[in-house]
Amino acid sequence: MTENSRISKKIAAIAESATLKVDAKAKGLQAQGRPVISYAAGEPDFATPDSIVAAARKALDDPKNFRYTQATGLAVLREAIAAKTLRDSGLKVDPSQIMVTNGGKHAVYSAFQTILDPGDEVILPAPYWTSYPEEIQLADGVPVAVFAGADQGYKVTVDQLEAARTDRTKALLFCSPSNPTGAVYSPDETRAIGEWALKHNLLVVTDEIYQNLTYDGVRAISIVEAVPELANNTILVNGVAKTYAMTGWRIGWMIAPADIAKGAANLQSHMTSNINNIAQIAAAEALSGPQDAVESMRQAFDRRRKVIIAELNKVDGFNCPNPEGAFYAYADVTEALGREIAGVTPQNSLELADLILDKAEVAAVPGEAFGRSGYLRFSYALGDDALLEGIQRIQNLLAK
Repeated sequence: MTENSRISKKIAAIAESATLKVDAKAKGLQAQGRPVISYAAGEPDFATPDSIVAAARKALDDPKNFRYTQATGLAVLREAIAAKTLRDSGLKVDPSQIMVTNGGKHAVYSAFQTILDPGDEVILPAPYWTSYPEEIQLADGVPVAVFAGADQGYKVTVDQLEAARTDRTKALLFCSPSNPTGAVYSPDETRAIGEWALKHNLLVVTDEIYQNLTYDGVRAISIVEAVPELANNTILVNGVAKTYAMTGWRIGWMIAPADIAKGAANLQSHMTSNINNIAQIAAAEALSGPQDAVESMRQAFDRRRKVIIAELNKVDGFNCPNPEGAFYAYADVTEALGREIAGVTPQNSLELADLILDKAEVAAVPGEAFGRSGYLRFSYALGDDALLEGIQRIQNLLAK
């Protein structure tokens, strides 16, 4: 046995999460005393709201929460998820269709493990979240990227999707609002994509983790609300991490038709058993309790969004469309490539990101992580002062 052969080919082929890699590098430099400002991680800088933390503290007083519970999730949380799904996605579901997972990432992984056979293709609109293709490939599926650039507002069309469809296509991944772009598909755009998927009897995995973070009066309509007939072909993925500043609590969920839900539950019964009970109780309070703190955070994100977009578009060579959701700005930086900057001539966005980190001490995630070079993702889920200073450093670095 050689050293390399000890690791399976499937695991050896996995790329490290680029967003976490950049964030870890930034934190490492900060630990060395360098004044690095990081836009890398998609993580709210707010504390989890007090009512949610109080619910968790109370749960610690009940010994029953220290025991194994149902693998698919506590009844109180699944009922809260069902109510939230009806309220925000327009879909009535039975709690038996819901499986609580260790964060939204786990829900996406479980969805693809449940529905894909070797060689099945999943159409993946790009720019895409960095973990999607890896999770598809871990399920022996084939990601088929369909790219939409800044000129399209980072939103794919039905014609593009149809051009990518083959007789091996089994599913579509749909994410609105989008990570990494913040793009929100309009009701008409969502309906057209949903009707196309229904016509071709495709499964849809719709990631709705950012659905409550939208701006300018925009609403992110769920694909199952736009096309109700698609519900029996759709897996909804969501969680409390982004809306409620609960990234470390690790509570997500998937909602699926009965047969898929059963298959996913069987997988989870062997893989993790139940998710942390205290965190589940906290998540139930998040969904069912006061929402004032959520709105305050959303308003803060909106204020930061306006600042970062205005400032990014002042950077020589940057073009950043206005995102209507999530908390990301996705800048097209192609015009900044191929010219000398501080003695270096970056040829792609990976090299530009490294240059900006080295010379301006600002961390952003390059477009290579999301499917194509020529872009940088900036999370504006960080403090107002740091947000402005970081972009101003980039403005100064790239000024001609």
